[in-house]
Amino acid sequence: MTTDPAASRGPLTGVRILELGGIGPTPFAGMLLGDMGAEVIRIDRPGEAGQDSPFPVLHRNRRSITIDLKDPRGAGLVLDLAGGVDAVIEGFRPGVAERLGLGPNDLLARNPALVYGRMTGWGQDGPLALEPGHDINFIALTGVLEAIGTREEPLPPLNLVGDMGGGMFLALGVLGAVVDARTSGRGQVVDAAMADGSATMMAMVHDFWNSGRWNVERGTNGIDGGSPCYGVYRCADDRHVALGIGDERSYVALLDVLGLAGDPTFADRQDSAAWPRMRKSLAAVFTQRERDAWEQVFAGRGASFSPVLDLVEAPHHPHNQARRTFLVGPGGTIEPAPTPRFSATPLPRPVAAPVVGADTDTVLVAAGVASERIDELRAAGVVA
Repeated sequence: MTTDPAASRGPLTGVRILELGGIGPTPFAGMLLGDMGAEVIRIDRPGEAGQDSPFPVLHRNRRSITIDLKDPRGAGLVLDLAGGVDAVIEGFRPGVAERLGLGPNDLLARNPALVYGRMTGWGQDGPLALEPGHDINFIALTGVLEAIGTREEPLPPLNLVGDMGGGMFLALGVLGAVVDARTSGRGQVVDAAMADGSATMMAMVHDFWNSGRWNVERGTNGIDGGSPCYGVYRCADDRHVALGIGDERSYVALLDVLGLAGDPTFADRQDSAAWPRMRKSLAAVFTQRERDAWEQVFAGRGASFSPVLDLVEAPHHPHNQARRTFLVGPGGTIEPAPTPRFSATPLPRPVAAPVVGADTDTVLVAAGVASERIDELRAAGVVA
């Protein structure tokens, strides 16, 4: 049984999150939580008040307020807000929140049931904790980057593994701690590091390695581009198709579609000695037609085939349209729809990111801050 999405606000309705600014993984976690119905209040700098959000997708489903966290009076406002939320998430370097008077001890003293989610690259401790870095550095140190790319060199997988993967673990950790706090009445600190998260996302590869089914040499394994049955091929129009053959049934279907069923080169898809010859033959075949023509040929054949679509094409594919995988946002922009999908508490359509600071007065008044005090703080530049 499903519920009308218009009548649902998502499974996290009633959960309140305070997000202390930041870029990348922390707002991604805030987006995930907001997509599922949590009330997420984002704190930005007063100097940005009145501006459009620089990341309207990452900042959707938010309320936006502006507070100068470097001013003790601004930190005092955050302490007031922390008393009425379930969790605070921040992405400062270790020690910064403490210097602002907004560390876990400060906020938990105000709200003992508070969950304090911390997002860093290297973690709160360890030899590199205070060193700068970005996604590529974190995945380099955990063995992820070395495993991705061509035989010649590793290739960065955008910022999907470290940044976005780290944000997912922050959101997951915060939810776990909120569940515990609601039964125990005890808050805690969630230490989410992008390096740790990227290592965890390699769990299956570690299983392969531990059981002798993985080669350290990049581009020689079944799912790292080594196998000709799991890779990308150029077509006649210089666009590409992707094969994801991982079972014998799909392999048989592939050979049948391409007319290669009787070719001895393809007798055993797991024969790595034959992989170079197989790849060369497949590459020659796929250059004979354009990408979209190949999609029509493979339709319904069960060969684990897909066209490689770009960001403009993907929202228009019939499957993505049927699933409503993408949405049309403000001004006709395209953005990914909230996910996953819930049968009893379906996720509502995202609310556009507000102008920075649009909710400052409303949120502070609701937290018990007098209008006169807000006026004084605004005059002093603490809020805007």
